[in-house]
Amino acid sequence: MDTLRAIESFVKAVEAGSIAGGARRLGISPAAASQAIARLEATVGTRLLARTTRRMSLTDSGELYYQHVRHVARDLERAHGAVSTLQAEPRGRLRITSTAAFGRHVLAPLMPGFNARYPHLAPELLTTDRRVDHIHEDVDVSIRFTPQLEEGLVARRIASIPFLFCASPEYLARAGHPQSPEALRDHDCLVFRFPTDGRFLSWGFIRDGIRFEADFRAALISDDIDVLASMALAGGGITRLADFIAAPHIAAGRLVPLFVDVEEGDGSDTRAVSEPMDIYLCVDDRLALTPKVYAFMDYLVEHLPAAWRPR
Repeated sequence: MDTLRAIESFVKAVEAGSIAGGARRLGISPAAASQAIARLEATVGTRLLARTTRRMSLTDSGELYYQHVRHVARDLERAHGAVSTLQAEPRGRLRITSTAAFGRHVLAPLMPGFNARYPHLAPELLTTDRRVDHIHEDVDVSIRFTPQLEEGLVARRIASIPFLFCASPEYLARAGHPQSPEALRDHDCLVFRFPTDGRFLSWGFIRDGIRFEADFRAALISDDIDVLASMALAGGGITRLADFIAAPHIAAGRLVPLFVDVEEGDGSDTRAVSEPMDIYLCVDDRLALTPKVYAFMDYLVEHLPAAWRPR
């Protein structure tokens, strides 16, 4: 058991980038982690980490050793979690990552209730639109939408959220009201750019059962959805916002929804509707579906609006 705990200390230190960071993840002191790693080095008969006052790095032997034992810490945590279902409620640290907007507007208000229901869990919520590595960042579960899915992840669709095209009344009074998606190319459009690879988030529609992407003229660009919402509120142009961001502004009359009525002037009697945003709960493999992950997934599905449930 001492060797297993020493391996845990070593792996967490490598993943965190420092012995102190690894110790925080394990809930032990830096001194205890350092001593455990020293005992491990004595056991294997070679130095695994090169440590100075400024930085820590793997030795060649340490790199080889890490590749062989890096899954041990996660497997131990999962084994402990699986056993806990037989005797107690979910417990331990639960590290969650989410897109910035979904985390800010949807998850954050739900977390206090989740925390109250499971007092033995210690949730940590990270909100970011960059690429997240489950293993190297010690993430238990990530919340992603379709363009962020990656091969190898185990993903369960938990919501399908309407995307709403909208603009301020002032902009529409000045520039006119587009009657079809094809008209977007003639308007000032406020567009999201993925921070990971520089792609624009496409503006998808479905008409008569067929998906298509509308051409647009990018007048203003941002990698933050809330920034785009602020630009739209200030009369900057037309943007596409998730329902949880757009709905309060539409209800207050600050934004006007587009393409919600039957189109006119495009030669078609079929309405083009905005493609929804599918939301997925992701883990790195099926063994990561631990009791605490199931607890979070069930709580989330229970508390998301019924209108968002996948069909």
